[in-house]
Amino acid sequence: MSALDTEAVGLPVGPPVNLSVVIPAFNEELRLGPTLDAVTGYLRDNEGRWGTWEVVVADDGSTDGTGALVTARQDPRIQLVTSPRNRGKGNALRLGVAATRGRRVLVTDADLAAPIEELEQLDKALGEGGSAAIGSRSVPGATIEGRQHRIRELLGRAGNLLIRRIAVPGIRDTQCGFKLFDGDRVREAFAASRLNGWGIDVEVLRHFHRADWRIAEVPVRWSHQPGSKVRTLDYARVLTELARLRARTVRPADLFVTLVFLLMSAALYSGRLFDPNHRYLPDSLQDQNQWEWFFAVTAHNLAHLDNPFFSDLQGFPDGVNLMANTVMLGLTVPFAPLTLLAGPAVSLSVCMALGLAATAVAWYRLIVKRVVRHRPAAFVGASLAAFAPPMISHANAHPNFVILFMIPLIVERALRLCEGTRVGRDGVVLGLMATYQIFLGEEPLLLAALGMLLFAGAYAVARPDVARAAWRPLLKGLAIAGAVCLPLVAYALTWQFAGPQSYKSILHGDNAGNSPLSLLSFAERSLVAGDELRANSLSLNPTEQNAFYGWPLVLVAFAIVVRLWERALVRVLAFTAVGAALLSLGPKIRIPMTDDVYPGPWALLAKMPLFESVIEGRVAMICAPVLGMLLALALERLAATKKIGTQYIGLLGISLALIPLIPAPLKAVERPQTPAFFTDGAWKAYVGRDESLVIVPLPDSGYAEQLHWQVEAGLGFRMPGGYFNGPYGPDRIGIYTASPRYTSNMLRDVRYSGQIPTIGKNWRAQARRDFAFWKAGALVVAPQPNDGALRTAVTELVGHGGKWVDGVWVWDLHKGS
Repeated sequence: MSALDTEAVGLPVGPPVNLSVVIPAFNEELRLGPTLDAVTGYLRDNEGRWGTWEVVVADDGSTDGTGALVTARQDPRIQLVTSPRNRGKGNALRLGVAATRGRRVLVTDADLAAPIEELEQLDKALGEGGSAAIGSRSVPGATIEGRQHRIRELLGRAGNLLIRRIAVPGIRDTQCGFKLFDGDRVREAFAASRLNGWGIDVEVLRHFHRADWRIAEVPVRWSHQPGSKVRTLDYARVLTELARLRARTVRPADLFVTLVFLLMSAALYSGRLFDPNHRYLPDSLQDQNQWEWFFAVTAHNLAHLDNPFFSDLQGFPDGVNLMANTVMLGLTVPFAPLTLLAGPAVSLSVCMALGLAATAVAWYRLIVKRVVRHRPAAFVGASLAAFAPPMISHANAHPNFVILFMIPLIVERALRLCEGTRVGRDGVVLGLMATYQIFLGEEPLLLAALGMLLFAGAYAVARPDVARAAWRPLLKGLAIAGAVCLPLVAYALTWQFAGPQSYKSILHGDNAGNSPLSLLSFAERSLVAGDELRANSLSLNPTEQNAFYGWPLVLVAFAIVVRLWERALVRVLAFTAVGAALLSLGPKIRIPMTDDVYPGPWALLAKMPLFESVIEGRVAMICAPVLGMLLALALERLAATKKIGTQYIGLLGISLALIPLIPAPLKAVERPQTPAFFTDGAWKAYVGRDESLVIVPLPDSGYAEQLHWQVEAGLGFRMPGGYFNGPYGPDRIGIYTASPRYTSNMLRDVRYSGQIPTIGKNWRAQARRDFAFWKAGALVVAPQPNDGALRTAVTELVGHGGKWVDGVWVWDLHKGS
């Protein structure tokens, strides 16, 4: 029998054994003897079951007879390692595990609160492909005898909240002192550990989790033993230790990736980011004006304690149902202080740049946690997920399709539900996440749910065993999530679907699906392969280039699927991508270069509630994260291979597929100066308290610069018309402006054609009715194309000429007919 001190512990001495048992001990003279008797007696009686074995007692600087009790035993299989002073359980375990030779290593406390016979249950779990089997007092099937002091129970539960955040997702009881490990892996994990206290259990399990070594949680019999060495103040010490461990969970590589994503986003928006008040993204069409108005009106409503779901500043007198528009209250509300301080252009610019980077980071975290451990591969996959051509197209104009950081979090939480470990807690968290996403954008959430449904269906076919185990906790968790989410959003959704200015569905054409060629072509903003004419011919407009992944990436993805077909995840991702691509073609699919048209799978969804308002081409955006995950899997496999030729060909193919997708910075131009009439307050002399200012032509989706002028005037006046989603006609079908009137339609036609109709008394009478409906105090014509024709038309309608005031023509209706 030998005794070793700290400095003497190095590599294990002697041949390997089948099982090593490590017992940490500090002043355990009274309890250690019976524990050694039980352990060694059980192993001697079952040598046919366990083979060769050893017991390592790690004495952490005891001042009683603990060491002498061990050395007095005349069995070479019982070994003592000692520390010159007491440093904590973590230090003792690190010494003890380092001295083991076992192919498997059992760690048990000196009080043997879990009977040694429970080793059979742990060994069975380890034999099913695990690297660690931990005894648990918290999973179904566990039994506990006796109770701790009430204060210890409360402190233990409080500490467990932090422990669960740091350790392995889904593990309920990390601190049970009865664990069986694969020998080589546990020696590696303890060698890498740094904590000296109880936090060592969490640190080691976290090492296993990050290395993707499977951990099983096994129910055991447990009895609380008297004589615990844990003092009340020790809880504070271990929580401090765990907090320090939590602070170290962020790897430098992850911080570097976050910084790179921020730089990528800043580069994309560089044309507007550094001077947002005076720069405009022309490919946003009129959407930048609209979104700045959304930010401004939210801040205005909050500052004036007005209803955040409604405004009559546009579309006067009917107003705008803001909840029925994508106002993104989840961002416009928290950004309201910045909006009030620096203006909506700054808020929108900062929000989109940070939101895009945050989305990339969220996809990166999901891929690292669930798909690959190789961080460079995860970076490439997340880059494609967040910066794919469809996302770049929407980055011009649609924050709701750029700021998607909640979607990966929702996906990850749904996957946790499938594990069935903390269904109640995960269901509540998922419900809160879904609530927040509803206030960020409902259409992205709907598309994400569609993508997850495709994935789940494919996974159920590929892995029916996993599906059978997952469907009950998943459905239970979704029910809990719904129970949490629905009450929180009920009022907002009631306002959206049944409140003033609500509508049924949005008109966007009979078929807004993608052409099959758009899936293989390159987007307009491709740095090396962009073709503006072709991209616009295959899409609705520059903000809706919803596919454009390029034929090289499609070929590479096909090669990855063929090469890695044996992996169920690859097959499932392939089905998800193909399914989303087919759905994105719309209800009618026209075969390129022919007149043949066939029904598309989207026809099954096109008339369903919610889906009827979706621009179906956007479904192809689901392919971006899916393709990113396939690339990450391929890159991880290439990194692991030792065949240089395979690596070269694989990396070359992936590079050639991704280079055409690198986006050029978004186009930005100098913003036209706002007429002084709006900025210096001259408009105030023409608009009464309950009146509107009619800016000719009335703003709509084709021309909405008037929204910017209204914002520059501090939202001080109301105006008819606008660029928003509102109802039209008795069926309340959604359109992208206010319900048109005869006079607004005529003035719009004059603006675009320069042709003035014959204006007689009928037109003048109609104009008076429309002016009265709008409660117009004055009409304004600013310099613009065909403004001469507009001035003539307005003069004939009003019956008197206008007045030039601070850069605009004004007709004061208080003086006229």
